[in-house]
Amino acid sequence: MFEQTFKNIDDVLRKEAGCATELDYAEQISWILFLKYLDDLEADRQSKALLTGDTYEPLLDEDYRWKSWAYPKDNKRELLKTAPVGDDLIAFVSGDLFPYLAAFKGYAEQGTFGAKIGEIFSGLTNKFQSGYNLREVLESIDALQFQTQQQKHELSDLYETRIKNMGNAGRNGGEYYTPRPLIRAMVQVTKPQLGETIYDGACGSAGFLCEAYEYLRPLAKSATNLELLQTATLYGKEKKGLAYIIGIMNMILHGIEAPNIIQTNTLTEDIQGIQEKDRHDVILANPPFGGQERKEIQENFTIKTGETAFLFLQHFIKSLKVGGRGAVVIKNTFLSNADNASRALRRELLTTCNLHTVLDCPAKTFLGAGVKTVVLFFTKGEPTEKIWFYQLDVGRSLGKTNPLNDDDLKEFVEFQSEFKESERSWFLDLKDVDQETFDLSPKNPNAPEDDPLREPEEILAEIAALDQESAEILANIELLLSQG
Repeated sequence: MFEQTFKNIDDVLRKEAGCATELDYAEQISWILFLKYLDDLEADRQSKALLTGDTYEPLLDEDYRWKSWAYPKDNKRELLKTAPVGDDLIAFVSGDLFPYLAAFKGYAEQGTFGAKIGEIFSGLTNKFQSGYNLREVLESIDALQFQTQQQKHELSDLYETRIKNMGNAGRNGGEYYTPRPLIRAMVQVTKPQLGETIYDGACGSAGFLCEAYEYLRPLAKSATNLELLQTATLYGKEKKGLAYIIGIMNMILHGIEAPNIIQTNTLTEDIQGIQEKDRHDVILANPPFGGQERKEIQENFTIKTGETAFLFLQHFIKSLKVGGRGAVVIKNTFLSNADNASRALRRELLTTCNLHTVLDCPAKTFLGAGVKTVVLFFTKGEPTEKIWFYQLDVGRSLGKTNPLNDDDLKEFVEFQSEFKESERSWFLDLKDVDQETFDLSPKNPNAPEDDPLREPEEILAEIAALDQESAEILANIELLLSQG
């Protein structure tokens, strides 16, 4: 039922002039889903209060509750004829509802659910131009229920598909989506434990936090442990409003009622001011790279650089407890860049942490980006002596129709647990590294000699995959041109 509901919503959104891309679809579905979830949550809390004889004061005033404007019902649970439609609905949502919800940011106590409402709606706009289209979407989402774990699980799977589509949509969509098989492998290697805190300072759609939750959820067998997992384990920060609401909604659908994500620019924090109480046991992240930060932002860091990912890596090292484990995606050029900042940062990482593993990822691991990446796995508090490298070779050209999967990373996780050497994996002794440049370029001494001959089937399959991607790119360009 849920899948058909989302298909119906997509059909409506394709007719909506204000929603042109998958990013718009995800954003607009997210705020509507959030308000429906909030209504179900409030109803649940009110029912529990009645049973215990307590009083419960709803967060929203009567006029702004879902049942008053989104889907007011009669006794037969049919939509009332007085429900706003057309221009009246758009005027209410854009002119009354959004400003009312955004105002929560100013007076709700920091860290509360009310404050999150304010943060979310301060960074959003209603993009629906047709109140009739919006009414159709509201009617579809009203049928969704968030009351059982099974319902949340089904919805979270569908929502993850939305995020994946957004990541494949080109432009800046890729920054919101890290392939889930890669995240799961990173979680399996870092092995978070109940009672530890897990942090992502550039959490985007909260994929790392959600996968860490799924990893730990089977271990939380008591009510106390489950509460600990849901309220005092997973922490994130996100700068952009769209990613923030998607991350919040993603965590809610995974079963985390009030996510500990705050909307802020992590890089405005002076790393020298990070105290022990601010540090975490595990850091899992794929920080944005390729950006250039302003001079005043760079002043917050000991190693001055405009490269966003390098600033985040410094933040993550400082934010780990001694003995804490980190797994961070970064451009592979970090391992060999000859500029002063890259050299200094490699030295910092290698002397303050044990960089025990480097996963060298193939091209197109991230479908929205052409750059090659590596994953750095490190433990804080002891210097690096040897690094185990693994060169991931999936045996095919990655693309939208054949993305990275869990089986592709199975050998890496298995070999990493024993630091096993093979044709794809090897050790680099730090004594053999130039102590001036700290160049860590992956040079596999165990690789077999290249076979110049390839099977015809392999070549044809790769050509077909490239043709398919080219056709999709051209179709997207034609669509953008047709939209003006």
